[in-house]
Amino acid sequence: MDRDRGAEASAVPVPPWRTPPKAVNVRQPLSQERIVQTGLQLLDAEGLDGVSMRRVAQELGTGPASLYAHVSGKEELLDLIFDRVLGEVELPDEPDPQRWIEQVRQIAVSAHRVMCAHADIARVALANVPVGPNALRIAEKQLQIMRAGGVPAQVAAWMIDRLSLYIVADAYEGSLLRVRSREGGEQALAEYFGRIEAYYRSLPPDRFPAFTAHVEELMSGKDEERFEFGLDILLAGLARFGRADGAKSPPG
Repeated sequence: MDRDRGAEASAVPVPPWRTPPKAVNVRQPLSQERIVQTGLQLLDAEGLDGVSMRRVAQELGTGPASLYAHVSGKEELLDLIFDRVLGEVELPDEPDPQRWIEQVRQIAVSAHRVMCAHADIARVALANVPVGPNALRIAEKQLQIMRAGGVPAQVAAWMIDRLSLYIVADAYEGSLLRVRSREGGEQALAEYFGRIEAYYRSLPPDRFPAFTAHVEELMSGKDEERFEFGLDILLAGLARFGRADGAKSPPG
């Protein structure tokens, strides 16, 4: 599967403002592939703030200047890392008009899990217009699926953007909470939410009768449960635009 994705990526034209990958030979072992992989490893280990051209060069045992033959700078490096991460998103083989909502949901859930698995990558995604081969692969499949389900072209095009924003924003919030956890451990994170819950319960019931009566509900649910709840609401709205035979209610 990875080999197939690599072949797909090589068939996608490189945007004119991007640095094209260079051929690797024995006398030049450094490559864009190695630079991106090293940057991703740093991001996973230390977060986004730990990724810099100098830091990547140190990990590769070279100087920062040697990286610029393969990557124009940190911004491009982060874009390439982001697209590498998107290569982990699982896609259905073929659009199914009878299961199109389920297929859109499958892609969204996979993308969210991938984002959450890679530290601060969501911070990169918030400022990223998808032009890499893996980003285009996902958008193409989403568009095919929605069109197969009878969704009008304009609605499908906008939904790609809205779904991406929802996925990335949720993953970004999770990355901020993981920073708290990284700095103080899981106990510190639990104590933080404990303080929030205690404060909610201390609010005057005469001013906040509904809020104080439903603190349990407000504080309930794991991150993935809350994400999928919001996703299903979005998909229920999307289903209105599709064909009746394919617009089944989202699972969950």
